[in-house]
Amino acid sequence: MHQEIGGEIMFATISKSTTGKYWVSITCEVQHTPYDKTGSVVGIDTGIKDLAILSDGVVYENIRSLKNNFKNLKYEQRQLSKKVKGSSSRNKQRKNLALVHEKITNIRKDYLHKISTEIIKSQDVICIEDLAVKNMMKNHKLAQAFADVSLGSFYSMLEYKAKWNDKTIIKIDRYFPSSKMCSNCGWINQDLTLKDREWICSSCGENHDRDFNASKNILKQGIKILSGSGIDSDIKQKQVEALSLDESMKPETHQSLADV
Repeated sequence: MHQEIGGEIMFATISKSTTGKYWVSITCEVQHTPYDKTGSVVGIDTGIKDLAILSDGVVYENIRSLKNNFKNLKYEQRQLSKKVKGSSSRNKQRKNLALVHEKITNIRKDYLHKISTEIIKSQDVICIEDLAVKNMMKNHKLAQAFADVSLGSFYSMLEYKAKWNDKTIIKIDRYFPSSKMCSNCGWINQDLTLKDREWICSSCGENHDRDFNASKNILKQGIKILSGSGIDSDIKQKQVEALSLDESMKPETHQSLADV
């Protein structure tokens, strides 16, 4: 059982997966208790190298569940192509291939649930870019990497968990130059390319980590959007603290993960 049954049971749904497993999903009516308020606000930059880079210095790595299981996946696909259509051995091999796909999906989904829950628990306001994930998938060179990181699912989890727990999601315009703008002085580096992971501001001389700089700009832009919206004083104080972060702070890989 995934978790203990709580509340009043409404109905149950029985389903069968492509791997031959039967699942019973029980829907219950329960009273949800939102997470405690923290008064914290954060900007999040997402990408392929690292899944999420937070403006407070926390980095969640991309576990690359597809890439790490790609050899096994290709092997099972080759074995399936050798089987005679309609044969029992082909049906058995289709199940073996489905098991690999299921493993990859479960690893990715479990990780995304854990980090999205941890972010929602620790932050009251989350500023993210309004990315066009479907358009990003049209880039054939990066489509597999984008599919592996599953940004669409990550954003979806953040949004519905924020709604459940009375937290706020602020979306920044996708054309906002978060990576190209210097978070120290506001100068825009028009020559920045995707391969440039670090750059130095020609105006103030500040040395930037590309992703961390972007997360700080996303935070600042999110705070601008929030200004005058009537948010409570505790969050406003945290915003002031966030904007005065030590500019020499470097991202660190975050190890602990909250339970879903």
